[in-house]
Amino acid sequence: MPAQKDRWVSSLVFLLFSIPLCGSASLQQEPSPQHYFSGLEAGKASLAFFSPSVSPGAQPFLEHIESSAEALQDYGVSVVKVNCPKEDVSRYCGKENALRKAFLFRGHRLIREFPTDALFDGNSIVANVLFALLFNEVKYVETLADLENIENVLKGKSNMVFAYVPATGTAEHRAVMEAAFVYGTIHQFVLTTEAALLKATSPDDPDVSSAWLLFCHCQQVTEPAQACRRTALAQPLTLLNIHRHLKLMGAPLVTEVAEDPEKISTVHLQLGLPLVFILSQKETYEADRRTAEFVAWQLLGKAGVALLSRDLVELNVLQRSNVALKTPDEGMPIQYLVLEDTDEVITLVEDKNKVKPIQEDEQEEEEEEDEDQQENNNQDIQDDQVVEAVSRDKKRELPLEQILVLTEENFHSSLPEAARTVVLFYASWEAVSLAVLRSYSEVAAHLQGTPGLLLSRVNCWDWPGLCSQENVTQFPTLRIYQQGQQPVTYGGMWGAEELSSFILLSQVPCPLKLATMAEAEGYLRGEFPAELPSHHHPSLLGVFSSATSKAREAFEEAGNILSGHVRMGMYFEDDALALSQKYSVSPPALLLARSGGRSVEGIALSKHNVQDMLQIIRCELLDIFPEITVPNLPQYLQLGKPFLILFSAGDISQVESEEMLKLAKGRPQQTFVVCWLNLKKTPVGYGILRTHFSTTPPLPLLLWVNLHAGGQVFKFPSEQPITEMNILLWLEKLQAGLEIPSSTLSEEDWTPPLPAYDFLQMMEPSVPELSPQPGDSPAQQPPRSPGGDPAGGDSGTRQEPSQEGTAEEGGVPGRGLRGTAPRMAARDKHGRRHGEL
Repeated sequence: MPAQKDRWVSSLVFLLFSIPLCGSASLQQEPSPQHYFSGLEAGKASLAFFSPSVSPGAQPFLEHIESSAEALQDYGVSVVKVNCPKEDVSRYCGKENALRKAFLFRGHRLIREFPTDALFDGNSIVANVLFALLFNEVKYVETLADLENIENVLKGKSNMVFAYVPATGTAEHRAVMEAAFVYGTIHQFVLTTEAALLKATSPDDPDVSSAWLLFCHCQQVTEPAQACRRTALAQPLTLLNIHRHLKLMGAPLVTEVAEDPEKISTVHLQLGLPLVFILSQKETYEADRRTAEFVAWQLLGKAGVALLSRDLVELNVLQRSNVALKTPDEGMPIQYLVLEDTDEVITLVEDKNKVKPIQEDEQEEEEEEDEDQQENNNQDIQDDQVVEAVSRDKKRELPLEQILVLTEENFHSSLPEAARTVVLFYASWEAVSLAVLRSYSEVAAHLQGTPGLLLSRVNCWDWPGLCSQENVTQFPTLRIYQQGQQPVTYGGMWGAEELSSFILLSQVPCPLKLATMAEAEGYLRGEFPAELPSHHHPSLLGVFSSATSKAREAFEEAGNILSGHVRMGMYFEDDALALSQKYSVSPPALLLARSGGRSVEGIALSKHNVQDMLQIIRCELLDIFPEITVPNLPQYLQLGKPFLILFSAGDISQVESEEMLKLAKGRPQQTFVVCWLNLKKTPVGYGILRTHFSTTPPLPLLLWVNLHAGGQVFKFPSEQPITEMNILLWLEKLQAGLEIPSSTLSEEDWTPPLPAYDFLQMMEPSVPELSPQPGDSPAQQPPRSPGGDPAGGDSGTRQEPSQEGTAEEGGVPGRGLRGTAPRMAARDKHGRRHGEL
């Protein structure tokens, strides 16, 4: 290994200084200043010193400057000794300058004068010369305000390398300048010698007698108020270490792996660092990706992190293994481990000696848990992904400062404080509630400062009377309260984006009544009230005349039902007929605007009751050629139509998109759904394909799937190009029974693997004045709140449960969270509460 490392270092140095050298670069000699200046070339840099004769005192300086000539030549700077005739008393050859100063020129322009006592060795000469040449590229700062101003300018654009050196002219200063010469066009370099500034940028107490380098990740910052992450160089400040650090910072944060890990080679392994694999599966991909990113930030500069999917790579290892470690040592096998949480992953890299004890402790706990798991194996199937994601993140404190805690005492008094109050009713012991609470905290951060909006929460485990009074029958429940109106209950997906959209759309009436034709046409063009989000949603405008009051009333009622989910407007003035006729329809009608009003479609309304109106609106708002995702799949399944679905390993090509779109628009009242699925965004699609075929077929792949009649799956011939004409001819063969299905789906109903939990059956009748004995199992006791909210508990007067309660006591007994995906913090070895999310 040492020999291998030496070869690697030699190769790196060769690559870093790629300018070919022929022997040693000697000091150039010029007979006179006139001869020197006449030979200067525009744009070429040179360092010159003028000498009438060589005195014994100048000999050390001449040796240092001659030794630096070779290094400076690598950066395009020539070093020249100019002889001064005795009679020459010009500026450069006068007694005050001769051998007391060195001069840096670019072409004929003087860049900098250096006193020779500042050029005391080879390092100081190279450092000062490069510092002068890179004066505009390397910013020098003295105060924290100067540094923050540069950071703010770079946010979203470029990363920054911030270096502290105790003094200029040192070896560390030279290393920074040489790195800036190579990487200055990629990163912004910033230098300081101010010890106070170094202390202000570090949470610890740094040693100001040593040089420091921080890589500031500003390019990925999207918000001006967001700080740039900083990763310090842990090794001494040398050119080789800086180069190595910048290579690591430029590598992908997390690498997704779809092949045998033994064959994987990343920049981390090439630079002598280990590679950590987080083992994942399609069902928990998003949570595992977040876990991998969290670990990667903690280990940045120390190890690489990769996400290895069990669905794409067959591993001959224990099913419960969730982490693997590959070291750069040749011949060392990959270690497959079972770790509890992200702290153990970090310990695995930082202190390899602790790996063995971790595994021994894990084995003992595995044996104990396997006994319990055999009794509760069925329960592990249900809600496992949600519980696993919550357990994995339970050590992270949720930022809930922007969310008001409501209790029985302050609930009714707090509602009138804002025009609209959003209330999340949840149970602190329940996994789905805790997962939604994380999304809710992201919504609070996104909507912070929205006028007239208050976000709040009620822990129904602590305040069951309040939740019963508000008729909350399931957890979680989100409602919007507005004075003088009935509360609106949310019924959509629980992601942060969906919740934010619902809250923003609920701020304006649905439907929004428009008073003039100019307002109506502006609404169709995408000119909305400031409260409405301006993206992701098509706009629907109902147009009614005075003779169509029944249809208008049904439209208004439908708007009340769809409030928060749909952007709807209504126009019923005298000139409504003129507006609708612009789009070839007559009142009552719907005008559907997509893509900011670039496309407006007129839809005649023939049915005027509320249910029919709801169905028409929901169907018309669906995309013509949608990308199928997990959130929107139910909307298209409810149509009861066959799917013509194109599976792609990424974005589909423009030609395929145009052909599929023509097919989707080609027939009125289309009898099937034309759609596509991006396997990169929705990796569960790989599992779907493996259900239909023994292996994943070549992509893109077009399938006809009839889920509602027979479940037959037909595959479009892969040798034919995907065009509208070819697809129509193929569909005609399908209808004629000339094609053989590739597979047939099971006719069994799609139901949960088990019925819902019945918590009442799990609880024994309580016996008054009888305390549980020490030997009682948690399953014999009623579910107890494991400590209230992740934020640290409500502010009410109800007494908190004991700190002794374990995470297992708050959930379903026997849940061991077994699964292929990493079980980061699946069990808490020290009995922490769910409240420590």
